[in-house]
Amino acid sequence: MTKIRFTNSIRRLRFEQNEMTQEELAQKVGITRQTIIALEAGKYLPSLELAFRLAKVFGVTVEKVFHYG
Repeated sequence: MTKIRFTNSIRRLRFEQNEMTQEELAQKVGITRQTIIALEAGKYLPSLELAFRLAKVFGVTVEKVFHYG
């Protein structure tokens, strides 16, 4: 069985949003900065709800934030 690899564009999207800090993003979506760090490092997969909240903050679709393959 092939393992699916998930990646994300959170770091890039933060910088495209006037260099939003990890703390600012965490506050906007109601999680901790440590969770943002884990997400960006690919060590944590968000719930579907959190994925949509992150996409909404950036004004993009979930597919623009998270990628798999």
